[in-house]
Amino acid sequence: MGGLAPFTTIDFPGRLAAVVFCQGCPWRCGYCHNPHLLPARGEARAWPEVAAWLETRRGLLDGVVFSGGEPLLQRGLAAALADARALGFATALHTAGVYPRRLAAVLPLLDWVGFDVKAPFGDYARITGADDGGAAREALSLLLASGVAHEVRCTVPEDLLGADDMARLAGQLADLGVSRLVLQTCRADGRAAAPLPEPLRRAAADFVACVELRH
Repeated sequence: MGGLAPFTTIDFPGRLAAVVFCQGCPWRCGYCHNPHLLPARGEARAWPEVAAWLETRRGLLDGVVFSGGEPLLQRGLAAALADARALGFATALHTAGVYPRRLAAVLPLLDWVGFDVKAPFGDYARITGADDGGAAREALSLLLASGVAHEVRCTVPEDLLGADDMARLAGQLADLGVSRLVLQTCRADGRAAAPLPEPLRRAAADFVACVELRH
């Protein structure tokens, strides 16, 4: 674990939740929101300590979000999710789908998933520095088939993803059965991000029925 946010109203739709931040990620997206979590540096807090704290939040919080980093990197994730559910909390996961089989294993323990797509599948390497997008496509297919509530979203670095890229990605998502896509502005180096240009939304909306812009 790399940290804990004791209260959030935005990371788990419809729920008041705490966020558990997991360390480590095999990808190196240049716009990563939590770059300090990418290398695993040893636990800032141990899970039993956090579970004991969550016990004191029963009746005050609705859910627990596991974010990162990439939470699926943690082999203890399933056990932590089971502990959170045993305490009566709904559970959520933020993931880029790096490890499809691990996602499949924890889907029965999840109430909601925020799934981050990076680029058109097959073109992931220039964003992640490591992967061709095959893992993400497989993981997203598993999520869609599971029936678990979810949000598919894409953070858009405009110097790397243009309208043509967005049209390709949206077409691929539509082929998988995605009907709603959230496009997020990219905040680099702590700077406030400008609103995404409307042509990006229109490019995605040609394929996906509902496209939302999130600042």
